[in-house]
Amino acid sequence: MLIHQFKPKALFVSVLKKKTALFFVAACLVFPISLNAQGPVANALPLLGDGSDMSASAERRLGDRIVRELYRDPDFIDDPVLTDYVQGIWQPLLTSARVRGDLTPELEERFAWRIILGRDRSVNAFALPGGYFGVHLGLLAVVSSRDELASVLGHELSHVTQRHISRLISKSNQQTPWMIGAMILGALAASKNPDAGNALIVGGQALSAQGQLNFSRDMEREADRIGFGVMTQAGFEAQGFVGMFDKLQQASRLNDSGAYPYLRSHPLTTERIADMQSRLPLGAPHAVEVTPGMTHAMLTARARVLSNPGSDALRGWLAQADDAGLARQAPAQQAGVFYGAAMAALRMRDAVQAREQLARLQKVVLDDVEAMRQARWLGLEIELAASDRSRPRLLALGAEAGPEPGLPVMAATSRRPELLLQAQLAVQGGQAQGMDQAAQALQSWLVRQPQDDLAWQWLASLYAQQNQGLRALRAEAEARVAQLDYAGALDRLKAAQDRPRAPGAVNASADHIDASIIDTRRRQIELLLKEQAQEP
Repeated sequence: MLIHQFKPKALFVSVLKKKTALFFVAACLVFPISLNAQGPVANALPLLGDGSDMSASAERRLGDRIVRELYRDPDFIDDPVLTDYVQGIWQPLLTSARVRGDLTPELEERFAWRIILGRDRSVNAFALPGGYFGVHLGLLAVVSSRDELASVLGHELSHVTQRHISRLISKSNQQTPWMIGAMILGALAASKNPDAGNALIVGGQALSAQGQLNFSRDMEREADRIGFGVMTQAGFEAQGFVGMFDKLQQASRLNDSGAYPYLRSHPLTTERIADMQSRLPLGAPHAVEVTPGMTHAMLTARARVLSNPGSDALRGWLAQADDAGLARQAPAQQAGVFYGAAMAALRMRDAVQAREQLARLQKVVLDDVEAMRQARWLGLEIELAASDRSRPRLLALGAEAGPEPGLPVMAATSRRPELLLQAQLAVQGGQAQGMDQAAQALQSWLVRQPQDDLAWQWLASLYAQQNQGLRALRAEAEARVAQLDYAGALDRLKAAQDRPRAPGAVNASADHIDASIIDTRRRQIELLLKEQAQEP
């Protein structure tokens, strides 16, 4: 399986213990805006730039501290297929913000600009200090197009480029940065606690603290305006912004029952909706029914399956695929249902049913290159899960024949899901040439993306299979560095240094270059760990 999730731990125990609920505000998540926000409704130009006393470095350290805890939450996952799709939208937005001057070179260098996916079914996205962003699978499941998702990401991106978070933190001079970070963690953790009554224990204190971090209405309007410019200049349709507003407005009219945290943290106003509608090209319709593209429909289905893996929901996908009325639906809708059904069968460990649904999917997407690629990736996942490495079946899925049976050839420009699938195929196949090829491809990728913890983990697995224990330990250390777990990284590096000196060790004559790299990395990680320990 391509899905990777962090090992469950006692999330936030060392920080909040049982006081998590003390910081919870029922209607808010991270840095929400208050419906009763005070202050003048200015007609002046937006306040661009940071205008805060908090440095970018200090904000990044606060964000790192928060994200270290989030990485331990089992609800946060790294699904390479969905991550690849989101990154295909996110990277053009970053480029647009850079070209427009919203994203300065200093801010780009100091902040992470990293998106973390959460398994939660709620419709939500949020920005954290230091350029970290969270996106729930529930949001991916409801957006009707790439443009709607781009509108949400562009809005959240603008909150960070305009330093809204640091400006609010600077105003919260009664709270230390760490207490603010604890409050953010508490809000995220308690929002998933069904026992909402615990959140009311000290409601007054929590509301008072949260009120200091609410985005003002001016900041929301500023994020709307700048986010709109960022997404349209990146090539996305302006209608996506209005379409997303229409979705949230409909949810608001239905008295949101809790499935739309984004609506509560970014409450709509008539003014905000009118402002976005007025920005559409003259004569453009304000409400258009969007038909999802084929790839979007397939990945929306993937998000739904991964966020709701219950047996009833999985069987529901198979029932939809067998519905006689499905044949009358648009090809994109059929592709979404068949993809979801194949995923559901995969989750139920029914390889036969998964292959049947995949075959139906392939017939529908035959003329769409990107959709065919997505179908091929899913087919490889199915075969990996079934431990079936036969060459004929892999070739039938569209994989190009490699130098060894069952291994597709991956170019240096291959996308992340392909690289990770290749690594898994190589580990399962255990063939020397295939493992060398996969390791080289991952090494090239990691030169460009050194923060990819999952790629480091698969590289460690490949090295272990090749009996390169020293390199495997170093790759494991780098995976922990990418997760900001410096203590864990240091432990792996120490083990790597001790390995050649162990009596009878196979790698006693380990390559001098590898040993030098490990020595250097240990000194660097020790400095990072020391800085981390000195944080207030």
